[in-house]
Amino acid sequence: MEKLKVGVLGATGMVGQRFITLLENHPWFELTTLAASPRSAGQTYEKAVEGRWKLDVPMPESVKGMIVKDVSKIDEVVKDVDFVFSAVDMKKDEIRVFEEAYAKTETPVVSNNSAHRWTPDVPMVVPEINPDHYQLIEAQKKRLGTTRGFIAVKPNCSIQSYAPALAAWRKFEPYEVIVSTYQAISGAGKNFESWPEMEHNIIPYIGGEEEKSEKEPLRVLGTFKGDHIDLAEDIKISAQCIRVPILNGHTATVFVKFHKNPTKEELVQALREYSGEPQALKLPSAPEHFIQYLEDDNRPQVDLDVNYERGMGISIGRIREDSIYDWKFVGLSHNTLRGAAGGGVEAAEYLAAKGYITKK
Repeated sequence: MEKLKVGVLGATGMVGQRFITLLENHPWFELTTLAASPRSAGQTYEKAVEGRWKLDVPMPESVKGMIVKDVSKIDEVVKDVDFVFSAVDMKKDEIRVFEEAYAKTETPVVSNNSAHRWTPDVPMVVPEINPDHYQLIEAQKKRLGTTRGFIAVKPNCSIQSYAPALAAWRKFEPYEVIVSTYQAISGAGKNFESWPEMEHNIIPYIGGEEEKSEKEPLRVLGTFKGDHIDLAEDIKISAQCIRVPILNGHTATVFVKFHKNPTKEELVQALREYSGEPQALKLPSAPEHFIQYLEDDNRPQVDLDVNYERGMGISIGRIREDSIYDWKFVGLSHNTLRGAAGGGVEAAEYLAAKGYITKK
């Protein structure tokens, strides 16, 4: 098929950089437009991010000479794209207005930002878990007055290390969850060069993260109701979120109570057999196996497992009985791949496969 033309909003930040690397040689998408703040506009991309390339993979040659556009000049940005990825760094209320303005130009917006995660008619989706929530787009387009423009978002990066397991185990009726996440510094858009005080350090607070970790899974696991999502009321989550000196990879330790009494073998089997529409559709970014279960007591480990399925798979280990809760386990996900830009690219692939994103 003819490639869809895509732009990246917020192209100079860490998530924007990750989008750019994932779009290099993408079989369905062609990166044609880079947009960022006015201070970067008019420069080549290589000049705009000089000294600020934060990834451990090189900048693609194809983008070095591209001229960065002013993200606030919306008509200029959208004229050569079929849709955009949004990774802008602004206040939430500004992002809400900004992304809607893009959508109203009949340009679909696939957003990595949290600003619209609780807008009732904006779908917040992990494609393997709740793709039916994309049906909200029709109600959203009516509200916006658009025919093809809309906003779709992905959930917070930290929930990806445990919410997939809860989704795989819904038939066992999990109802109470205690989770602690140990989150990489790239989740804050930084590396060790830009955040040296994180070396050999742990910070026991990440602003807003615990609320997201407790509430967002309830929306992902919720039920589509025409113009909104009914939150999952059968499960309660309590979270603590800690920043740790790791570059990439969010780890979670999780305790779960179930109404039904699964065996360890049933829990493991449910993880290994869990699959979704991205796997059936063979989307380019979709992992062949969404969740792996690791038998070794010392797994999952960031060094060994964070890049499972090109960073798009989830690693679970150490399922064992608990003295207070029923079962406990450890989860791991790549926060800038599955959790951020990679999850956004997979979402866009799903939306393209289902006809929500088309050529203009």
